[in-house]
Formats: sequence, structure tokens, C-alpha cells
Amino acid sequence: MSKARTGGDARSGSSQTVAGRCLCGDVGLEIDFPAFWAWHDHSNASRHAHGAAYATYVGCWRKHFRVTKGGTKITRFEDKSAGATRSFCARCGTPLLYERVRAPHMVNIPRALFAGRTGREPRYHLGIEEMQEWTYTGAPLVPLKGYPGVVRERPGTGKRIEPRVLG
Repeated sequence: MSKARTGGDARSGSSQTVAGRCLCGDVGLEIDFPAFWAWHDHSNASRHAHGAAYATYVGCWRKHFRVTKGGTKITRFEDKSAGATRSFCARCGTPLLYERVRAPHMVNIPRALFAGRTGREPRYHLGIEEMQEWTYTGAPLVPLKGYPGVVRERPGTGKRIEPRVLG
């Protein structure tokens, strides 16, 4: 499920796909490998849809995307004002797809649904002007003594970070 696999393809003799799934496993999907592109989306809409500081997506051509399991268990939310549709697993609520009217031949899938490689690293940031001041931006982390697996930002940098005003 999480590794790219090789299968037959009448056009080239072989193809690779990478599979993903929702949290509960009711919905499965796959894309052809490699994905077309990947990015981090800091927009308000993606932040709320994912309940996270930002969402990381991989995009691919619609013809290179397939629902492999649980198609009837997908529910959709259409945001007409934004010209976008978001799909979720009806059972566990996992975000599955982000589709835009202005790009009808593309589908965007949360990167976290894939345990394995997708062939693209997220090197782009969209909606950066909507990034929240509390978003982790790569400060050095150190282990928190007495709490295995927990890290915190390194204290004592001497720099005071002023709140940003977004306009």
C-alpha cells in the first residue's frame, strides 16, 4: 500500500503507482508515480479543513488518480465562493481531495495520506501571507528532559520575535 509498485501499462510497458488511504481505511486511492507537484498551503481554508497550521498537498492530473476502495464513502463540501470542492471520508473525516474549478484536470491530495514516496518534495508555499504567527518555522529543537519523544524549541536565543500583523 505505501510503496510505489510496478504494474502493466499498454503505453509504456510499465507504470508505477503509489497508494494512500484515509485514517480508518474505508477509502483507498492511488496516483501514478511521480506526482506532478507538491506544496504547503497556508491558506485559511486549508488550515480549517485540516485543523492544522498548514496542509501539504501533492497534485496530479485527474487521469492519473483513482479511488481504489470506498468511493461511496466519500462526502464532498463545495465552496462556491472559492470555486473549490473538498472531499472527506464520511466515516473518519480524513480530508481526501481538494479540487478547483479553474483547474478541472488536476486533483490535489493531502500528502499525509501516502506512507511512501510520491516522487515530489513540497518545495512551494501557497497562501504564505495567511500563515499564522504560531506556525512552527524550523527553530532548533532539543529533547525535553524526562519526556521521551518530546522536543521543544531551544531556549535562550536572545531574540524576541515580534508578532506579525497580516493585512
